[in-house]
Amino acid sequence: MKKSALICFFLIIFILVSIVPVHASVSVESTVGDNIYVIYNFENLDSAIYNEAVDISQFNSSTIPQIIKENLETQNLTHVDVGLQPNEYDDATKTISASFYLSGSDIISYTANRTTMRKNYQLKTEWRNFQVNLTNSFPINFTQYFSEPVEKWQHPNQTTYFIESPGTGFFNVVSFKITLPSTAINVQANGDTVTYEFPPNFADTFLNSPFLILAVLIILVIVALIYRRVR
Repeated sequence: MKKSALICFFLIIFILVSIVPVHASVSVESTVGDNIYVIYNFENLDSAIYNEAVDISQFNSSTIPQIIKENLETQNLTHVDVGLQPNEYDDATKTISASFYLSGSDIISYTANRTTMRKNYQLKTEWRNFQVNLTNSFPINFTQYFSEPVEKWQHPNQTTYFIESPGTGFFNVVSFKITLPSTAINVQANGDTVTYEFPPNFADTFLNSPFLILAVLIILVIVALIYRRVR
């Protein structure tokens, strides 16, 4: 074998060995405030799937929110509002990011405890289980990845719930993270419902304090005294 041919042979072998396979993944992040801001990141997609999803625009900004609303309506859960955000496409990494807002009392609600002045919140997460078609021939069933109740998810800190599932077939990893407000206390998960509380803020405490009544009385007395002197 000629020296140049031998060099080419070993160069090809080196290139093949050096190639690192890129695996597709899906990560979901939901950040909770007065509503829930949700981002679905479909990363490192196959070129054919990515291009089809971009070209036919079947998977658009309303696709996932609409599926969620329709699924909840079948359960008579109609107090759900969505706020749409445009999808983002990264051609270099073949990544699609779909984001939106979820709100309404069938998603997140609270009651006020007049004794402790705390707000008790209920966050429902069943909406995460659904199937969506990224293209005409590429369905993704999130129920198979996220069906485990949230109470069994990882709970690395007071305000975070997290699950990561090994993908099947096309996806290498599929993950979902719920991040509650940093000031949430007494966080608990029961099945798929997360409950937490907010401690009373200064305004709430002051408005319900007997000192407010005393302050008002003092002001009224002062005003009355000033009025009598002016007269």
